[in-house]
Amino acid sequence: MKVIEGVTLRGMQAVPVEVEVEMTGGLFAITIVGLPDVAVRESRERVRAALRTLGLKLKGRVSVNLAPADLPKEGALLDLPIALCMLRSSGVFEPGERALYMGELALDGRLRRVRGAVPAAFLAREMGVPLYVPRENAEEVALVKGVTAFSAETLGELVSVLKGDSAPKPVQASELPEAPFVADPDFADVKGQAAARRAAEVAAAGHHNLLLVGSPGSGKTLIARALNGILPPLTDEELVETLLVRSTLGLPVEPGRRRPFRTVHFTASSVAVCGGGSDLRPGEVSLASRGVLFLDEFTEFRRDLTESLRAPLEDGQIVVSRAAGTVVYPSRVLLVLAANPCPCGFLGDPLEKCTCSSVEVDRYRRKLSGPILDRIDLQIAVPRLTSEELLSFSGGGESSAEIRSRVVRARELQQERWARFGYSCNAELPERLVRRHLTLSAESRSYLAGMADRLRLSGRGLSRVLKVARTIADLAGESDIQTPHLAEALMYRQGAGG
Repeated sequence: MKVIEGVTLRGMQAVPVEVEVEMTGGLFAITIVGLPDVAVRESRERVRAALRTLGLKLKGRVSVNLAPADLPKEGALLDLPIALCMLRSSGVFEPGERALYMGELALDGRLRRVRGAVPAAFLAREMGVPLYVPRENAEEVALVKGVTAFSAETLGELVSVLKGDSAPKPVQASELPEAPFVADPDFADVKGQAAARRAAEVAAAGHHNLLLVGSPGSGKTLIARALNGILPPLTDEELVETLLVRSTLGLPVEPGRRRPFRTVHFTASSVAVCGGGSDLRPGEVSLASRGVLFLDEFTEFRRDLTESLRAPLEDGQIVVSRAAGTVVYPSRVLLVLAANPCPCGFLGDPLEKCTCSSVEVDRYRRKLSGPILDRIDLQIAVPRLTSEELLSFSGGGESSAEIRSRVVRARELQQERWARFGYSCNAELPERLVRRHLTLSAESRSYLAGMADRLRLSGRGLSRVLKVARTIADLAGESDIQTPHLAEALMYRQGAGG
């Protein structure tokens, strides 16, 4: 029996699938077995119509087996290998070299873009076989180094290649060009808020989580969006990770090496944020990996969603477990939260009077406390500027380009320091490296011990203070953590308390 190999997805991993076809006499029917989902079962009509454009009319009973039989198959990725297997069984072309095929078929025989082309390219490179993809997937496949890939516009074009009547069209390897740096919004547009600007710089330099608390209109959202413009470009390893996640969802390749920035509304479900569903797709926390995940109006998010973020923030990955199986996605996000100081939003505001009772304020503050807050490295108050300040202060602060240059230098220092341990920035350090490699002088140790007791820092909180202090020292170009660095890091643990 003649076999064609396709692929299916399990999370970000492409898994090979052997497609077998048996054609017998009797009334016409196409049966697909091997745990196909609805999209795979519906391929019967797409394949039948596409084959008719090549002059092949199927007759009798056609049985399609997708092996391994106990692996769920999903999506339209298997349209192309199923059609090719039927063509080989009909004697249209002879078996050639081993290869992987993927693509969705239109009724007129065109090959449509499919998700998962990047994971499939890594699988083909690992197996040492060529990969055939639709023309629309060629751009993302070209970014995978060391893979031999070919593209085709239609099923007829690919069949002509397999018959030897025409030459295949190779996918030329390419590099993702570095897009020009454009900060939108720019930190030069942020009026005042020197403390919040500094906190954003420290957060970007060490990939630290950030909480902004302030009245409506104080500039929290503007600062959060401007933060993405001071992050360094993605490294090659980080770029591959983001490509894998986007390809798994079928999203197009974004130009340049700009880090992802994802905004989540408080009405989003846990599945949308953390991933899951029947096909175990990644969520927003994985799409934002190596970039920024921004949760505006954080106190409006449901408790179950905020609690579900605890493990991903700590581990740098999220395990999605459902009845269909278990997959692991990356979640190394720079989490940025924005919230009001009280239900009415004007507690401590210089212009508006707060109308909340003490009970309402305490109940509201409890939404900002607890384990999730312990995982936020930088907590800063963002007071609303007066009308005089807004009118008299016309920007004039540092631009995002200037801040970004310092952030890039600090990140380079961290990569050199932690590369041998497999980490790229201070926020990723596990506890064992924090205790072993972030040494303090006797004076600094005494100061930190006293402040830790005063602020009632947990073990995790103390560790995060040390990481932030290390980042502040990197921004200053200092090789050792000094007492002023610790003082600034400790200020960010109580800065949003108001």
